[in-house]
Amino acid sequence: MSSPTELAAILRDRCDTLRFSSLTVYNPLRYAWPVHAEYLRRFATGHKRVLFLGMNPGPFGMAQIGVPFGEIASARDWLGLSGDIGKPPREHPKRPVTGWACQRSEVSGKRLWGLFAQRFASPETFFTDHLVANWCPLAFMGDSGVNITPEKLPSAELLPLQAACDAHLAGLVAVTGAAVVVGIGKIAAAAAQRAGAPRVVDILHPSPANPAAHHDWAGTATRSLVAAGIWRS
Repeated sequence: MSSPTELAAILRDRCDTLRFSSLTVYNPLRYAWPVHAEYLRRFATGHKRVLFLGMNPGPFGMAQIGVPFGEIASARDWLGLSGDIGKPPREHPKRPVTGWACQRSEVSGKRLWGLFAQRFASPETFFTDHLVANWCPLAFMGDSGVNITPEKLPSAELLPLQAACDAHLAGLVAVTGAAVVVGIGKIAAAAAQRAGAPRVVDILHPSPANPAAHHDWAGTATRSLVAAGIWRS
C-alpha cells in the first residue's frame, strides 16, 4: 500500500495534467513540495483515528507554503516546519506566492491550528491519532484574483478533478486507517462520503466568509466534536 507521501505525489502529477480554461491555477504540491513532503513525513506516519478534511488551499495558507490550512505562524512556530518554496508557472499579479515571507494571515488556518494548539500539548500529541488534509490541492483564481472554490468550476473541468481528488482521499483513508473523517464544511464532508470513509461528520468551516464562524468558532467546533464522540469534553 502506498504511503501518504506517495499518494500525494500521484495526486500532484495527476493534477498537473488537468486543464482549466479561464482561471489561474496554483498547484502547491509542485512548487511547495519540500514543505508538504516534510509535513507528511513528520506527521502522517502510522494509523490515525481522525482525519480532518478541508476543501482546497486558501490564498494565504496552503497556496503559499503547501501545508493544509497553512497559516504561516502556525506552520512555522507550532508545527516547526520549514523548507524551500518555489513559484507556480503562471503567477497571478494580485496573488503572488511569497512563501514564508507572506504577511497575510490565513484566518481559517489560524482558527483551526489555534484550536489544536489550545487542546493538545504539542503537535506530536495531536498527530498521534489525528491528521489534517485537503480534498483538492489546487487553488483557483479569477481575473480579479478572487478565490474560486472547486464546486464553481464547469462540470467538464470539475469531474476529472473530482475523480483525481476522490481517489486520493480514498487512498489516504485506507493507508491511515482513519475511523472517521471530519469534513471542515459540508463540501469536504460530501467528498468524504463519495470516497467511502467509514464514518463522516462535519463541523462549521472557520472561514471569515462564513458569518457563523466569527463568534467562538473554536467552542462551536469543539462542542460538535464532543457531541459526535470524537473528542472528550
